[in-house]
Amino acid sequence: MEEQAGHRIVESVREARDRILNEIHKVIVGQDEAIEQIIVSLLAGGHSLLVGVPGLGKTLLVKSIARIFSLQFKRIQFTPDLMPADIFGTEVIEEDPASGRREFRFARGPVFANIVLADEINRTPPKTQAALLEAMEERHVTVGGQTHPLDLPFFVLATQNPIELEGTYPLPEAQLDRFLLNIVLDYLTPEDEERMVAETTAPALAGLDMIFNGEEIIDLQKVVREVPASKNVIAYAVRLVNSTRPEADISPKLVREKVKWGAGSRASQALILAGKARALLYGRYNVACEDVRALAVPVLRHRVITNFHADAEGISATNIIEELLATVKE
Repeated sequence: MEEQAGHRIVESVREARDRILNEIHKVIVGQDEAIEQIIVSLLAGGHSLLVGVPGLGKTLLVKSIARIFSLQFKRIQFTPDLMPADIFGTEVIEEDPASGRREFRFARGPVFANIVLADEINRTPPKTQAALLEAMEERHVTVGGQTHPLDLPFFVLATQNPIELEGTYPLPEAQLDRFLLNIVLDYLTPEDEERMVAETTAPALAGLDMIFNGEEIIDLQKVVREVPASKNVIAYAVRLVNSTRPEADISPKLVREKVKWGAGSRASQALILAGKARALLYGRYNVACEDVRALAVPVLRHRVITNFHADAEGISATNIIEELLATVKE
């Protein structure tokens, strides 16, 4: 019975995929790859780092996804003076008008939402960054000795501005590794930008219809875990991750010369888990090497740390991963 229910969910996701994209495209033009990767991350139960210059519609995109999935959305603008209590909430004293008795009450902060947009996370000091990342990992916050569970499903999408580095606190590599995917929003093509300008300056924006709700998303996340992955697909994912490590026997010359640190074991897990979500999104019941290849760049680009030789020659982590995809055999 449970297996039949799972298959029905998979079929419903396959049928809903085009509807999801059509709904989002009522307000967002282009960015199909980024949209798909955000949905993959949500279905996999992971968090994502969204990188793009200002004005590409990052906030509108996340708000639209929250509306389509009927999820509560909160946006936190990260600033240098932001404190952990501004994210989690704080205890306040309340007085009962009848009895005059005073007691503490926990006032919940903006982290208590289904989708949290952590805008410009690299603008806040490490203490506040670490507090948010702890909540992402533990799915609860502790204030005044009391533990408060976060609302489920819980999905953090943190943004970084790649062009303004003054006055920022870059996320350490160990904290970057906590993000399932690193999603990059690119500039629109001239044709798409013309359409976007025409649509967004019209008298009214289109409304969005709900496709899934929060409980259905939780069910989908459970089904994602049940999608089987064959030994050869897991072996391919592990081999791909191993080839990013300069000290590994199978790493090519480019990696040994240009990479300072390769991806850790969490990257192999991320490739398979995100691959399961992508397979589900395409209506398949098993992960294929195709899914691993499609997600290798967003999974690995924030986990592969290039050295000064690569930086001097303008070779990015993305360039190295694309080279590995061309050379590492399935």
